[in-house]
Amino acid sequence: MKQYVIDEIRLQDYGKIKAYLDDTLGESGIEGLYWLPVDASILSEVQKAHADCAPFFMALELGEDRLAGELLIRTRKRVRCDCICYADDRQRDWLIRTVDAIFEKLEIIT
Repeated sequence: MKQYVIDEIRLQDYGKIKAYLDDTLGESGIEGLYWLPVDASILSEVQKAHADCAPFFMALELGEDRLAGELLIRTRKRVRCDCICYADDRQRDWLIRTVDAIFEKLEIIT
């Protein structure tokens, strides 16, 4: 799996990140897994055409010492479809900026 990973997170920062993700994204039903909705403006043409598959997400996996953002854009409605694919450059950059903005907002130094 391709991922954007921030590791060596301090335990006190883990608590801040968890609280933030719980409040903003809600729980997924799987401990430490969060569904980050992908901004509609950066969807590929195939993803835009698949209205029945929307909304689209990237998974964030929070562990006590790391946060990993999967670079796979997926839907929670289907397991296989042409619209489920690895992020292109714009989508990858969006994920990185989004995660970095969360750390900046929480005043976490990486």
